[in-house]
Order: sequence, then structure tokens, then C-alpha cells
Amino acid sequence: MPALPPLPALPRLPLPSALFPGALRQRIGEHLENLRIPDFTVPAPLARLVSRLPQQAPTQALTLALNLALGRILPRDTLAPLAGRHLQLRVLDAGLTLDFSLGDKGFRRAAPAAGKKPDLIISATARDFIALALREEDPDTLFFSRRLRMEGDTDLGLLVKNTLDAVDWEALKSRLSGRR
Repeated sequence: MPALPPLPALPRLPLPSALFPGALRQRIGEHLENLRIPDFTVPAPLARLVSRLPQQAPTQALTLALNLALGRILPRDTLAPLAGRHLQLRVLDAGLTLDFSLGDKGFRRAAPAAGKKPDLIISATARDFIALALREEDPDTLFFSRRLRMEGDTDLGLLVKNTLDAVDWEALKSRLSGRR
């Protein structure tokens, strides 16, 4: 069977700020630069519903994102101590519990073993995890204010924290936006 021709590339849409004239574009850009995530909590009824749903889909999304970053912004050799270890991410206000591990082929979903605790449990609210990802909050600040909790192997917790601190987020942003 002959190979199908490649799909044509989709046109890049202009950023919303590029649609406006100079001064307005600058003000919008400045506003977006200073934009911060508001304090919020996932509503309790929604969290109760989410906690009853299968956790495979959100865990797959997490492991996919981690695997896309692995080797690009997350150094594989630095994460070697995580290999074969059971990690758990708990999004406290959303009712999510995501179990995963690092194997030879990257991150994958892990089934929780009956009666056995994960090697490392990292817990925070959805807002705090988002703020960490966007670099609005520092992990140390969240940890010492008891908004980010780590249980289990403290060496693994420090490895995860230090790896996240070492990521060059600005290089990633420029790579994603097409600037070099």
C-alpha cells in the first residue's frame, strides 16, 4: 500500500496582541506579563465527582507531558534515581490521585500496590500546582508555608524539587514560540 502524502501545515494564527496597534499592543503585553493566577479552590461537589472517576486519563495526560519534557528540559540522567520508584501526585482540592513511575521507556502510569505506600507523595491544590508550573510560586515558599507537602523518601522529593528548579523555562518558552 503506498504511503500517504504528508498533511499540509496549518497556518499559524497571530497572537491576540499582534492584532492591535502599537500602544494598545504594548499595554496588553504588559498586562499579560503581570497577570497572576487568582486564588481559587475547586468546588467540593466537583472534587467529590472527580475523586470517583477513573484516574487513568489524567495520569496519562501527566505522563505524556512528562515524557515530552524528558530529555528536552528534564535531564534523563538526573532523574535516574526515580527509575522504578512509585510516585504519587495528589491534587487535594480536585480529588485527583495520580500514580506514575519512570521506566526504561519514560514515565508511565503505575498501579498502586495494595497496602504499600508510594515512594514519594507530592500534594498541593490545583492552583498551587499551576502556579508552580508557571513559575509564579517557588517550591520552597510553598513547602515552608505548608501548601506543598512531600511524604516518603525525602531524597526523591529533593531530587524532584531541584530538577524543577533547574529547568530553563525561558528557553522552553522561546522554543515553543518558535524563537531561537
